[in-house]
Amino acid sequence: MGTVFSIAVRDPGPDTPAVLDRIADRLHRIDAVFSTYRRDSDISRLDRGELALADCDPEVPAVLAACREVAAETGGHFTERPGGRLDPSGWVKGWAVEEAARMLRAAGSRQHCVSGGGDVQTAGGPWRIGVAHPLRPGRLAAVLGGHDLAVATSGTAERGTHIVDPHTGRPATGLASLTLVGAPGTGIARTDAWATAAFAMGPARALAWAARRPGVEALAVLPDGTKRWTDGLPRHLPPAGPADWHPTALAAP
Repeated sequence: MGTVFSIAVRDPGPDTPAVLDRIADRLHRIDAVFSTYRRDSDISRLDRGELALADCDPEVPAVLAACREVAAETGGHFTERPGGRLDPSGWVKGWAVEEAARMLRAAGSRQHCVSGGGDVQTAGGPWRIGVAHPLRPGRLAAVLGGHDLAVATSGTAERGTHIVDPHTGRPATGLASLTLVGAPGTGIARTDAWATAAFAMGPARALAWAARRPGVEALAVLPDGTKRWTDGLPRHLPPAGPADWHPTALAAP
């Protein structure tokens, strides 16, 4: 999927190495079916008209249905066809992280962290998650902490301006990054897809949208470096945050 996955297990057992091997196989299988970087993936072939939906891997229709659900939840700010090309990566990357975490839970782990391309899902804790600063390479915009977290960031730090507003067809440029902390019980797949959609909304609408969703918190970094966040985000800030975090940056949505 053009990104890197990492896994930390705090309570390893004798079967953990074998579980990690199975997770790697599962991630490679997801990549083989859904990667837009591979011409032979089901998604690429479906997009070119070389493969009918009914002939795709059975998980393809389910993923596309999930994308449509997120589109409805976000007022059409999420789409599986950004720029007109079939690309459900906005759901698949977080879903792949969820799959890895699910396999760890099934193997008995209750203390682990799975990260994939900026999307993080943790079990147990506490865990501390650094949010990369989109404008200052090598620095953090914030450090978030807690138990059983789902944290997703959409922005320009790694891939530049790449998120398209489905309503205009133009790149979304109102934010430098947008980080969401999912509500309890909300997995990283939906949290990541929501982060992509909220980024496309722009700062004011994104923060207002997040504030209306129970348990969801957001941190926005604007192109000028200004930070804004939802009222409940501070409860996810550990006592010792990064040096450039100032309470005076607090701004209501």
